[in-house]
Parts: sequence; structure tokens; C-alpha cells
Amino acid sequence: MLDPLATLLPTPCSERAAEDSCGCCSRATYIDGGKEKLKELLDRILDLPQQQRLGILAGLIVALLLLDYFLLYSPRSAEISKVTQEIENQRNERDKKKKEVASIPKLKEQMRQLDGMLKEAVAQLPDRKEIPDLLSNISNKVKESGLEILLFRPRGENVQEFYAEIPVDIVVRGGFHNVVTFFDEVGRLNRLVNINNIEIRNPKANDDQLIMEASTLATTFRFLDEAERAKMAAEKAAKEKAAKK
Repeated sequence: MLDPLATLLPTPCSERAAEDSCGCCSRATYIDGGKEKLKELLDRILDLPQQQRLGILAGLIVALLLLDYFLLYSPRSAEISKVTQEIENQRNERDKKKKEVASIPKLKEQMRQLDGMLKEAVAQLPDRKEIPDLLSNISNKVKESGLEILLFRPRGENVQEFYAEIPVDIVVRGGFHNVVTFFDEVGRLNRLVNINNIEIRNPKANDDQLIMEASTLATTFRFLDEAERAKMAAEKAAKEKAAKK
């Protein structure tokens, strides 16, 4: 008869050892059985015709490749694509910087040329204090060309953004050759002077030459000084502000 207290008492070590031994035996038996089944499967495959064996081998290779793709390559394909794009972006940025560095000497040369052109332009445009001398120089060119001055009248300045135009009405009288010489001399001045609206009036023959009156509008230019430019900017800002109201 089974003692009820026996079920509550710990299992003796000898009994547990026996149970563990039985478990190990069961696992060993399972492993041995698996080996036997694998051996039987291999034997069956080896007994198949060569064409079937090759087909099974090809199927195993395809299965391994698919397993490799889904377990290894596919999860990392997006990461690989991202890294590849980042590398390409860095390479493009590097090439861009190389081009910028290579173009620095060329840009410096262009800046040097522009600086020279600016200096030449500045030399052709006098400032306010030089205008009287320039007008006097033009008047002297009339006399040096053998012409008679009938009119030499500066108009009011036409102020632009950074310079001012100074038009001068000129009327002279003399021979045709003298008139041409005067216009040529004005064109050779180191200051910028435009000759416009040339008109020839009252031509008369006098001995062996043709005497005439010639009128023109000679326009010279000057740079605005800093105070004038500041005033222009303030007036422009005030007009824009008033227009928005």
C-alpha cells in the first residue's frame, strides 16, 4: 500500500539520478534515431539515378541562396543603398570643392582685370572740383582748332545713381577742317566727353575754304561723392516708403 506521506517527501537522490539517467538515455536515443533517418535519406538519395541526384543538389543550392538572400542580404540592402548614396554625395562634394580650389587663380586674375578696368573708368570720370578745369580745357580746344566760340553754356547736372551728367551747349564758327579737328581733339581727351546732336548751319564759301557754324551738345560726367550718394539713397528710400502708403 502506498504511504501518503511518501508523496510529500523529497525524491531520493538515487531516484533522481535514475530519472536523469532515463532522460539522457531518451535524448541519446532521439539523436541516434535522427542519425539513422539522415543516413537512410542519404542512402536513398545516393541510390537515385545521377540526373535526379543532380536535380536535388541544384535544389539545395537554390534553397541555400534564397535563404542567404532573405536572411542576410535583403535586410541590409536598404542600408547598403543608403551608404552607397552617401559615398556618391561625398564624392560629388569633393569634386566640387576641387573645382572651386582650381578656379581660385582664375578668379583672382579676373578680379585684377576688373580692378584695372575700374581704375581706368574712375580716371575718365572727374570729381566735382575738376569739372571747371575740364570745361576750360574743352573751351581751349575750340580756340586751338582755330574756331570762334559763339556759345559755350553748361546746363544743369542730370544726376544718376552714382554719377552726374554735365551737358554743355557749344556753337562754333570756322572752316570745315577746323570743326573736324575740334571734334577729334575732344575725343582724345583723357576724360570722357560725348559729342551728340551735331548740326551744321549757314555754310559759306570764303576764298578756298568753306566757313560754317557748328552746334553740338557735349556731355561730360563726374562721380558723385559719398555725401551725394548717401543723399540719393535717402531720397530713394523716402519715395519708396511714401509709395507703399
